[in-house]
Amino acid sequence: MRVISGTARGLKLLSLDGLDTRPTLDRVKEALFSMLIPYIHDASVLDLFAGSGALGIEALSRGSSKAVFVDMLPSAMEIVKKNVSLARMEDCSSFSQRDALDYIKHCSDTFDIIFLDPPYKGDLYEKCLMGILENKLLNDDGIIILEWDSALSRPQIPPQFEVLKERRYGRVMITLLGA
Repeated sequence: MRVISGTARGLKLLSLDGLDTRPTLDRVKEALFSMLIPYIHDASVLDLFAGSGALGIEALSRGSSKAVFVDMLPSAMEIVKKNVSLARMEDCSSFSQRDALDYIKHCSDTFDIIFLDPPYKGDLYEKCLMGILENKLLNDDGIIILEWDSALSRPQIPPQFEVLKERRYGRVMITLLGA
């Protein structure tokens, strides 16, 4: 796993051993960030379920202004912090080791880009999307990126969101939502 483009291009990122996280494959990340070109410059980014921090770091490398990394696993947050340090992006990064739903509920910031990549099974997509709406975390013209498993049903998307793009990469589905 590496940073694909930008100021940290080519940097190899650390990842967690085991099945606690599911890193976004480089080919999926490359395609995703091609879709994000119109949104990325100077964007404020929220990387929920950050895992290794690869998505937030890629966004910063490509010109986003700040990123908040959220993950409840201490081991994941340790890896995120190490990767941010390796990329020399500490000044534009902040970290929250807590449950994503709790973070959403208590967050007072707003974001231009929100990466939402929770464990595939369960109802975290729907709960997070509703929390983002209720707490007004998405800026006008902001987008949310869902990563989900095509072998499962598409997460329920509240009617306040519009599907802007949807692409399949093997079993991985990427859905871009606007409000």
